[in-house]
Amino acid sequence: MNTPTTSDWLDEMDEIHGDMLKMDGYDDCIAGLCVRYGQEPILIYDRAKVIAKLMADGMDEDEAEEWHEFNQIGAWCGDRTPAFLITPQPTPSTCQNIPQP
Repeated sequence: MNTPTTSDWLDEMDEIHGDMLKMDGYDDCIAGLCVRYGQEPILIYDRAKVIAKLMADGMDEDEAEEWHEFNQIGAWCGDRTPAFLITPQPTPSTCQNIPQP
């Protein structure tokens, strides 16, 4: 049994939902699909992975954050413009409250 690739999944989603806007070269940063009442579904990208990819391409963290804010978040292309998922990041203070076995 073959494991579906992100590309296969995107093809299937496009077939079901019509062509969704994608960021070229960032398929590996896709977190999933955002569905909203009364609106077309949009792709959602993992923001941390996007920033990491920009840094892997040679930017420092501040440059990557600024470039992402201006060029990706700020690139409104209509109602099907992708979104970015921000997940909680554990910090030393939050980790202290995790019960240890």
